[in-house]
Amino acid sequence: MSNYSLKTLNNRLPVLAVPISGTKTVTVLLMVRTGSKYESKKENGLSHFLEHLFFKGTERYPNSQALAAAFDQVGGEYNAFTSKEYTGFWVKVAAAKLEIALDLVSDMLLNSNFKADDIEREKGVIVEELNMYEDNPLFKIEDLFESCLYGDSPAGRDVGGTVANVKLFKRPDFVKYFSRQYGANSSTLVLAGRLPKNYLNLAKKYFLAFPKNNWRDKVKVKELQKKPQLLAKYKKTDQTTLSLGVRAFPSGHKDEFVLKVLAVILGGSMSSRLFSEIREQRGLAYSVRTSAEIYTDTGYLTTTSGIRLGKEAAAVKVILDNYRLLSTELVSESELRRTKDMYKGRLAISLESSDSLANWYGNQAVIKKPLTTPEEYLKKIEAVSALDLRRVARKIFKNENLNLALIGPGGKTKQLALQKILKF
Repeated sequence: MSNYSLKTLNNRLPVLAVPISGTKTVTVLLMVRTGSKYESKKENGLSHFLEHLFFKGTERYPNSQALAAAFDQVGGEYNAFTSKEYTGFWVKVAAAKLEIALDLVSDMLLNSNFKADDIEREKGVIVEELNMYEDNPLFKIEDLFESCLYGDSPAGRDVGGTVANVKLFKRPDFVKYFSRQYGANSSTLVLAGRLPKNYLNLAKKYFLAFPKNNWRDKVKVKELQKKPQLLAKYKKTDQTTLSLGVRAFPSGHKDEFVLKVLAVILGGSMSSRLFSEIREQRGLAYSVRTSAEIYTDTGYLTTTSGIRLGKEAAAVKVILDNYRLLSTELVSESELRRTKDMYKGRLAISLESSDSLANWYGNQAVIKKPLTTPEEYLKKIEAVSALDLRRVARKIFKNENLNLALIGPGGKTKQLALQKILKF
């Protein structure tokens, strides 16, 4: 599928090149190893807010309209994202426009104004973004589940922060955080697509000025759970959204790929076990999905679903029964083969474009793990056996390891009923 080369500029900024034959586009992606896990409680939400501010203007492009027009003029797609462990800024353009893309991204990162009036105006935008997530339980449930897992710690707080924090942030907060967390010591520049021979010289031209920074690492997560946990957010909704899962493994763990396959078997497709039973056989929900979330120092597997009111207990029992079944019975050869073939096909589809390949490598590079090509990744998936699946299921699907988060109407009676099922 792809090869890559990794070079380092004189300022120690890594430049990861992923050439793709047959494409007419190129993607520039700057990944920064910072996010909400790197914030103090007072700073919570600062990483996400700062991401917004980079699009508000530079010395050369004095406002958001001027900067957006510069991107639009080259026909580029562009955006940014903030997660708990990294932040990314990307632009995808026709291959001939690579130098302009590098110029624009570097200008944003090196010369943003961070104007006080832009900050005050953007507070309203971010508060409404937080409100949007609050009003969509399927978006919000992941945040609530991680709060259930990690409590009042950087790992358990929302990426967007709180409304109270957002309203208090001032310009010096952003300048201080930017100078500490953004720089050559915590970033990786990824170039993917149709690359010219002089791509490294172009990277030097626009990113050699990226300063070294006194980057601060995140607080390590402490896994202390000894009994089931439940966290509920009661509000008037037309269904109950729940997430029921278990603590698992961090990135690089020997069973990382076993966990990924377990998640697909349980709820990763329309033929998966939980999708079939909860939706098709019982009609309890429309949306059913099991996923494995893997961070640098922790991970988990969880099943998320929007359940018909009054059927929460039935759904929880079905999920738990399926978790336990994997601990006792071996997955059949045909089911395992179907899962692996589906994985292979979906990966090929997802990595067809320059921006998706840039993300594939950028996500790995910024957390400093050994880079894995798609081909190497699929070999690790292929190596997972039915015995591996049962062994890992026995390890993670334990009563004391359960966590349940839910959003919907109800109160103490519903909570007590669910606690009984979880065997509190």
